[in-house]
Amino acid sequence: MKLPAHLYLDTHNIPYEARSFSPETEKGAANVAHALGFSERQAVKTLIFQVDTGERVLVMLGGDQNAISGNLKKAIGSRNIQMAKPEAVLETTGYVIGSIPAFGWQPDGFRSFLEASLMNEPLLGTGAGQWGEEIMITPENLVRASKAIVVNLTVKAD
Repeated sequence: MKLPAHLYLDTHNIPYEARSFSPETEKGAANVAHALGFSERQAVKTLIFQVDTGERVLVMLGGDQNAISGNLKKAIGSRNIQMAKPEAVLETTGYVIGSIPAFGWQPDGFRSFLEASLMNEPLLGTGAGQWGEEIMITPENLVRASKAIVVNLTVKAD
């Protein structure tokens, strides 16, 4: 089954591996990682944040990571940011929370950020847009597909 995220990668000649897991799997990056046999760090969380300017941005973190608020605010360039509400996420991405692909839905000028330490992983898993479907992709190809800005979001700056 080819989902829009697969077609996007195919169209842009970006290599990936489509993987499936049971749709009965409990939601969460750690559960996907366990179901597919890779580390929680490699299971990318795709989070949509709302900026006070009205802009929405995509933030990608490893399944076991949390962004440091100050790092995130600095990267985005605003002190007033918050997680987008589920209805705003659907309106922005066309997807419900739980399997938002990291690419393929962003309009021109949409900003996406990837946690820098994920560049050290051999492969990353990102939602394919439907629960039970995962895309395995190298960090470099994820950056290419999502046009992400690679930035330190998880290590406190001195």
